[in-house]
Amino acid sequence: MKLGFIGGGNMAGAIIGGVVSKGFLPAHEVMVFDVNPAQCEKLAARHPVAIADSQEALIERCEYIVLAVKPVYLRRVLEKARPYAAGKNFISIAAGWTFAMLTQVLTEDSGAHVLRTMPNTPAMVGAGFTALCEQTTLGDEAFAFAMELFATLGEVAVLPESLFDAVVATTGSSPAYVFMFIEAMADAAVRLGMPRALAYRAAAQAVLGAAKMVLETGEHPAALKDMVCSPAGTTIEAVAALEKNGFRSAVMEAMAACADKSRRMANPDLPKA
Repeated sequence: MKLGFIGGGNMAGAIIGGVVSKGFLPAHEVMVFDVNPAQCEKLAARHPVAIADSQEALIERCEYIVLAVKPVYLRRVLEKARPYAAGKNFISIAAGWTFAMLTQVLTEDSGAHVLRTMPNTPAMVGAGFTALCEQTTLGDEAFAFAMELFATLGEVAVLPESLFDAVVATTGSSPAYVFMFIEAMADAAVRLGMPRALAYRAAAQAVLGAAKMVLETGEHPAALKDMVCSPAGTTIEAVAALEKNGFRSAVMEAMAACADKSRRMANPDLPKA
């Protein structure tokens, strides 16, 4: 068995979906364990993956193990994994868990190899962004496997761990900000008379199209904004209202708060910024 998942939630499902649909691995090379059997059954209904009856059984059978549990449960999972970890490659997707924290439990003596990553929920539709930490004990072949694995979900970047708090704020948590923006746009459209279903579709398509313009034209976002803002037109009125209400500063403060929370998850003794 090539790839195992401890935890069968949304991110595990997204990664499995990418792996199988892109032909990176066949479903029979993937195994899942979750303390809630219903989660495993839900995944197996979508993809014919194997279901392990215990965490230990999964680790013993799989070469690569994705740690897809919530950060609060990860220490217990790692402690239980340690006696079975020799020669295995562990890939963490948990926010706030640094490389040092991972290797504090899965030490060199355990024989485990460890990689920290940070994917995001748009991976569910093949439009994700995953950061892989430069600091790792994975060998070259195993690291290349991890790169290909996450490339099935969208964009991949290898970054120093010093940037991971910024990654959490910029890609990990930011889909929530964008969903709120889309919801607010749709509410405004409904207020202006647009049917609700159409309002959500139109707002989401506008955000998707704007993002594609940034990625595909290579133009600076400010230049693209200026292209839409005709002199004395409607758009510049909207931009002025956003500026008056602190749109940019609200976004920047939200991301700073997110990054600060990420830092304090790794080190609870740090004062709140």
